[in-house]
Amino acid sequence: MEPKPSNRPIMPGWLPAWQRLAARLSRDRFFYLLLIPFIGWYLIFAYKPMYGLQIAFKDFSVFKGIAASPWIGFEHFITFFQSPYFVRTLTNTLLISLYSLIWGFPAPIILALLLNEVKHVFFKKAVQTLTYLPHFISVVVIAGIVTNFLAPSNGLVNIMLAKLGLEKIYFLIVPEYFRTILVSMNIWKETGFGAILYIAALSGINPELYEAAVIDGANKWKQIWHVTLPGILPTVMIMLILRIGHILDVGYEAIILLYQPATYETADVISTYMYRAGIKEGNYDLTTAVGLFNSAVGLVLVIAANKLSKKFTESGLW
Repeated sequence: MEPKPSNRPIMPGWLPAWQRLAARLSRDRFFYLLLIPFIGWYLIFAYKPMYGLQIAFKDFSVFKGIAASPWIGFEHFITFFQSPYFVRTLTNTLLISLYSLIWGFPAPIILALLLNEVKHVFFKKAVQTLTYLPHFISVVVIAGIVTNFLAPSNGLVNIMLAKLGLEKIYFLIVPEYFRTILVSMNIWKETGFGAILYIAALSGINPELYEAAVIDGANKWKQIWHVTLPGILPTVMIMLILRIGHILDVGYEAIILLYQPATYETADVISTYMYRAGIKEGNYDLTTAVGLFNSAVGLVLVIAANKLSKKFTESGLW
């Protein structure tokens, strides 16, 4: 059967490039109009605020404004690097991000693989709904639940410890427990929602590959190892690159809700330092410098991770 001819006009190749571009814009003008809201959003909320990045290099005064504030170069960066909080906040940020990467990143992949093997539709839908439901609960509520569960007197965990004849522990004032509590809370909150992407990737794998694997004598484990995992590997690598790019962006909301001065040594991260320095102390120029340093490191990590991914898996963001 002959293919149905397209209704789109064919543009001659001898036309100048600008005329071909104008013809394409005219032809697909309604599609480009749909992009206007998104382009406007990025211009207003993503690119326009970049004008304020120069605050990082100025002795900023709210009364003088950005333009009238004097330039001081890299003084704020030097102040942050030489401060006693730099090593502590950077170390805590990297450790919390590393723990989240080691334990939190594989969790949605494992959940998606398990759900993919469930054949009972109702049970599969119920489990998927219950696991991604915590994502839609406010972090304030989640932190309140964790605080109540770990309460020293009437918390469920301490009640169970008392029943077992063990001593009750005030977990939230012990620095050694804070990272484990925070990472565990985030895993419980985000694993189900993160699995949705991998479930979608699993649905795109050709079923004939599994049939061929069964004919070749592959058991369930070998099917997962040789068919399922390679099928979702591009998605995994892209998500890993994005995760590495945000390795210094530890969510400060949950930390602020859970930490206290007794746990600062293991809980204080770059974002909480920016909150205290910027919001509480009004050092907007120093905070902008710290945020710019954070973003620069994230950009370098994204570029490096993308190059490594392209080298070993031939998939990446660009």
